[in-house]
Amino acid sequence: MGIIGSVTSKGQTTIPKEVRDKLGLDQGSRIEWLIEDGKATIVPRKLRAVDLAGILGPPPSGKSLTVDEMDDAIMDAVVEDDERIMREWREGIE
Repeated sequence: MGIIGSVTSKGQTTIPKEVRDKLGLDQGSRIEWLIEDGKATIVPRKLRAVDLAGILGPPPSGKSLTVDEMDDAIMDAVVEDDERIMREWREGIE
């Protein structure tokens, strides 16, 4: 049998200690909910720097970027990913 939890009236849940320990989750850890065939799966979001390689696409040829331009590009990629996650989440609910 699995590990049992509950959901509050606000839709919140506590991840049981046994699950947190097995997944290596600490306070502030990011998790991703995957919904498929009526089942929810929680996946820890633990990215290494190498996992981000290429996320911004190829660098512009012959042009150096300022730190502000790099920050803007990173933020654009994060916003795009968040929008995708929310879209997929909403599609899973409907």
